[in-house]
Amino acid sequence: MRSENKISALNDDIAPENSFDRSQPRYTVWSPSPEDRADWVQYEWSEAVKIQKVEVYWAVDHPRPAAIPGSAWQLVMAPESYRILYWNGSDFVPVAQAQGLGVAPDAFNTTTFEPVSTSRLRLEVTPQSNHPAGILEWRVFNYGVAPDLPPVVDAGVDRSVVSDGHTYLSGRAIWLRDSSDNSARWMKASGPGDVSFAAANSLATTASFSTPGDYVLALQASGKQGPPPSINVHVEPAPPADRLDVVYTRRYSIDSPLWNQRANALIVDWIPHCIAMCERTDIAPMRGDGGIDNFIEAGKALRGEPHGRHKGYVFSNAWVHQTVESMCIALMVDAQNDAEILQAHELMRATLERWIPMILGAQMPDGYLQTAFTLADRNEWPERWSPDHRGNHEGYVSGYFIESAINHYTLTDGKDLRLYTAAKKLADCWVSNIGPGKKEWFDGHQEMEQALVRFGRFVNDQEGNHRGDAYIALAKFLLDSRRGGSEYDQSHLPPGQQYEAVGHAVRAMYFYSGMADIAAETQDRDYQSAVISLWDNMVNKKYYVTGGIGSGETSEGFGPNYSLRNQAYCETCSSCGVVFFQYKLNLAYHDAKYADLYEQTMYNALLGGVALDGKSYCYTNPLVNTERAKWHVCPCCVGNLSRTLLMIPTWAYVKSKDGLYVNMFVGSRIHVGQVAGTDVEVIQKTDYPWHGSVAITVNPEVPRTFSVSVRIPDRATSKLYKGSPAVRGVKRFGVNGESQEPVVHKGYAVITREWRRGDRIELELPMEPQRVVANERIAADVGLAALQYGPLIYNVENADNKNMERKLGDAPLRAEWRPELLGGVMVITGQWRDGAPLVAIPNFARMNRVGPPPDYPSDRDPERWKQPKLPIDSKVWI
Repeated sequence: MRSENKISALNDDIAPENSFDRSQPRYTVWSPSPEDRADWVQYEWSEAVKIQKVEVYWAVDHPRPAAIPGSAWQLVMAPESYRILYWNGSDFVPVAQAQGLGVAPDAFNTTTFEPVSTSRLRLEVTPQSNHPAGILEWRVFNYGVAPDLPPVVDAGVDRSVVSDGHTYLSGRAIWLRDSSDNSARWMKASGPGDVSFAAANSLATTASFSTPGDYVLALQASGKQGPPPSINVHVEPAPPADRLDVVYTRRYSIDSPLWNQRANALIVDWIPHCIAMCERTDIAPMRGDGGIDNFIEAGKALRGEPHGRHKGYVFSNAWVHQTVESMCIALMVDAQNDAEILQAHELMRATLERWIPMILGAQMPDGYLQTAFTLADRNEWPERWSPDHRGNHEGYVSGYFIESAINHYTLTDGKDLRLYTAAKKLADCWVSNIGPGKKEWFDGHQEMEQALVRFGRFVNDQEGNHRGDAYIALAKFLLDSRRGGSEYDQSHLPPGQQYEAVGHAVRAMYFYSGMADIAAETQDRDYQSAVISLWDNMVNKKYYVTGGIGSGETSEGFGPNYSLRNQAYCETCSSCGVVFFQYKLNLAYHDAKYADLYEQTMYNALLGGVALDGKSYCYTNPLVNTERAKWHVCPCCVGNLSRTLLMIPTWAYVKSKDGLYVNMFVGSRIHVGQVAGTDVEVIQKTDYPWHGSVAITVNPEVPRTFSVSVRIPDRATSKLYKGSPAVRGVKRFGVNGESQEPVVHKGYAVITREWRRGDRIELELPMEPQRVVANERIAADVGLAALQYGPLIYNVENADNKNMERKLGDAPLRAEWRPELLGGVMVITGQWRDGAPLVAIPNFARMNRVGPPPDYPSDRDPERWKQPKLPIDSKVWI
């Protein structure tokens, strides 16, 4: 549960403490198919070796009740059986007289056999039905005289580094025989400039570079034959010293057919449903219980009154705080006299008036707030911020509360300071107790870090005098304290030395988002280099075409590079995290490619998270089928989804001291605050993403000269996917009716002029269907194609296509408006290879024609995994 699926785990020479040990990686073996359940891993040597014994240490997951997050994913268990096979020169054959072949937990299982001389040894594993098998360590023992084999050498992972920073190298070289002659040395293999190593003869050292560009660093080890292992290092200039500024979400109106529909579903149906579920007291234990009642009981406890026990998970406060923030943002959306929205708004106002005193009543006198701790048995949870209780999500729930206070402040224009004051009190409590010379701490689930930076910036913007700086400094301290743990929660290395996206995907995104914040605030070169490395690894090696992340090969997390199976996890919360991370990089780098990417995630991995009728949602978002349900045993995404989608002003615009950036195209009227010393309102008229025409009216309060930078979308932002025909650039661009050819800088068309009320930018973006193919290293998508139109990825469904097992034909693809279908969507039409008509719908509208949703996802039912292969109702890749 707490590791990456890495084949290097097989021989990392680390003896596990027990089969549950996840402090180091494991390798997981999955059945290729129900019919062919055996799979294998093998060792290869440069010359034949004599072997007569192996030892295998099997990984086992702790049993998890159906209520535990991630329990839908099959538990790793010891295999049903396995065989040892060797290469006899022409084929793999079983070893003779194998004795052992044990599957006992918590021990090395020894198998002996007649000695063999071979250059390849295979471990063929047959997992138990519906349960992958995990290997923590696989040892192979030589028979007779030890051979003189070359060392095992690993140079590490590819990465990026800012040009005036350095990268941390951590190579690995293992010799079969200890000798004073064993040595290793780093060297530059290629690159445009000079490379300086702090200690070239040390496996762990640093390297710096004289010139931006692409380098290859090699690790040469004595006795190593052939080309030395190497890593690619991309060196680029540091981001600008000044980050862009946030446009806070304040009262705004939507004028977009698509976004009006989605906002209506969220405001009228989904958020009221979340309110009702948070107020229920009859939800079965560990079935998503623990709502506002926990705050009521914690308040009683603090007042010395009789009280009940805490309900649900230790982090159940999270969906209450998310729902509060969702209500605040929804109340800032202009109802435009819509009776249903007006009624929902009344419900939300009344709910906030009920809930806020309950929430504040659960806050401790010094500001600390987590009802699970307040109501805990002190024998079981004796103190706050204890290393033994990192998994109790103290920072996770506190961060969500702090973030909710920001949008409550903007909702009330700072006239109601109840949540804002309480959030400062909570943040001050953490500052008083944690930091240099105080307690060192990091939370098992990141969230507090990005919340503290977001809040620190907000407090500085509202109050000035650097009042929020202490919160930003604490965020960095919390990040810096992460070390000595596991990849699962990204505590395996110091933040500035992490270059590969690993572990639990939501935790990773919140972590990387917080790191991007700190990199922008402090200009810390280690953080900047790590953040851009992590981004590159995620986007170009571990990214789904929908903009989702998390293959689910580990517990709700990332798999190896290019391992992107279509039965993906892609948790909704991780998609929210992707938006946060890409947005922070857009602030730091002033580069439109990050907005291109968060637009992709928003429209595909996130927008369809709630059903079209707003009555159910997705916890996971695989690219084959999707199951929505009314609630979840771990409803951590229910409010995260709505608060993220409705924060349109923040995603649509960012600012600099002398300019405005347009990142998303949504028909709307939004006040972006001050630009160049004057308040500015921006009105967009567009029905994007259905069509490419966009009109942007800029209304400064008084005439001012500043730049407006309009994103020109580039659909090819990940190296993993290629669309054909290429669609980029702009077909038409003008200001006040006069055609212009603006300068395009970092993906933005930049217009600098004196802006007056009513000045209007008009542009037309190219929109046509594309066939998308995946990098050949993504095995799941070889020979398949996906369909795209603008930012939208498409699905084919049984409701429109009688047989989806066919291949896509070569007939032209066309975009066709279907007003009667799924509330009105642009479909893509074409032909299957056999000539039959093909119809594809936007991915966000998938699985809305499969009957009423269940109360809880059926993937929480272990019996699901015992069923035959489930029919495919909807899929992306065809």
